[in-house]
Amino acid sequence: MTELDSLVEAARGSFAQAQTPADLENAKALYLGKSGRITEMMKGMAALSVEEKKTFGAAVNVAKQGIEAALTARRQALADAELAIQLKAEAFDVTLPGRPLTQGGLHPVSLTLERIEQIFGSMGFEVAQGPEIETDWFNFTALNTPEDHPARSMHDTFYVEGGSEAAPNLLRTHTSPMQIRYAVQHVKAHRAAAGAPSEGLYAGEMPEIRVIAPGRTYRVDSDATHSPMFHQCEGLWVGENVSFKDLKFVFTDFCRTFFESDDLVLRFRPSFFPFTEPSAEIDIQFQTGPLAGRWLEVAGSGQVHPNVIRNMGLDPEKFIGFAFGMGPDRLTMLCYGVNDLRLFFDGDVRFLSQFQ
Repeated sequence: MTELDSLVEAARGSFAQAQTPADLENAKALYLGKSGRITEMMKGMAALSVEEKKTFGAAVNVAKQGIEAALTARRQALADAELAIQLKAEAFDVTLPGRPLTQGGLHPVSLTLERIEQIFGSMGFEVAQGPEIETDWFNFTALNTPEDHPARSMHDTFYVEGGSEAAPNLLRTHTSPMQIRYAVQHVKAHRAAAGAPSEGLYAGEMPEIRVIAPGRTYRVDSDATHSPMFHQCEGLWVGENVSFKDLKFVFTDFCRTFFESDDLVLRFRPSFFPFTEPSAEIDIQFQTGPLAGRWLEVAGSGQVHPNVIRNMGLDPEKFIGFAFGMGPDRLTMLCYGVNDLRLFFDGDVRFLSQFQ
C-alpha cells in the first residue's frame, strides 16, 4: 500500500469516527484544509521534475477525490441519522382516526348583508364600497357636520395617523361618506360626457344616483346592542323628483321582503340628522310572533340636505333625494332572535354554527 492509499484509509477512519457535523468538519481540515495533508503534498511537488510532477500530481488528485467521496458519504450518513432521530421524536400513530373536516359557512351578518344587497339590487340600486380609514371631510364636513357641530360628539371615534391637524384621518363612523364619494364620481363622469364645465354646481341632465353602501364602521360604543365595530348600510337615491313618499315606499318594501311579512307596519318618527332635512327614525312593528306589538327602531332617514347636495357638486334647486342608514347587525338580531349583539363577534363556533 502506498503512502497515498494509507492517507485515504486514514481519512476514511477519521470521518467514520466523527459523530457530529462539527467533528466531521474538524476531521476534514486535517486532510483537505489549508494546512492539511493533501495541501502539504501539493506544495512539495515544487521540488519534483516535470515528469514526476505529472505522475505524482495525478496520484494526489485520485487520493483527494477518494477523501472527498468519503467525506460526502459521511455527511450524508450523519444527515440521515439526524433525520431518523427527528422522525422518531415526531412520530405519530397512523392508526388513530383522522380529524373530520367540518364544513364552514358564512357569518350571520354576512348572510344579512348579502340579502340586503340582493333586495336593493332588484330595485335598481348599485352596491358601492369605500375606505374604512376615512378623511374628516368626507366623514363629517361634507355631510353638513362642521367641526363645531354638536352632532360630532355622538360620533367621537378612533383617529389614526396619516392626516393633518386640520384634516385628520379616522375610522369611519358610518358609511354615509360613500354618498359623497359615489356622487362626486358620478357627477364628474357626466360633466365630462356632457361637455359641462368642471367647476360650479352641475344642473344638466344626468341619470339618477341610486346606490347602497354596506360595510364596517367604528364608534366608541360597547354594550348588548352596540359594538366598537359594527356594520351599516347607507342608501341614497338622488334625482330630479325623488320625494319622501319614494323613501317610505322603498324602505317599506325592503323591510317586508327582508322579514318575509306583508303585514309588517312601519312608522317614520320625526328626528334630526345634520345631513338630511326633514329627518326621520324608522321603526317597525311585527303583528305576529314574540315581538308582536313592539316598536323597534331599525334605521334613520330623510331628504338629503341641500348643503350635502352641493357638496356632491349638484345644484339643489334641481336635484333632490333621500338617504337612509340602517344597521345590518340589528336586522340580524331581529331575524334570528338574538338578544346580545356581542355574541356575533365573540368568535364562538358553537354559536355561529347554528346559522350555517
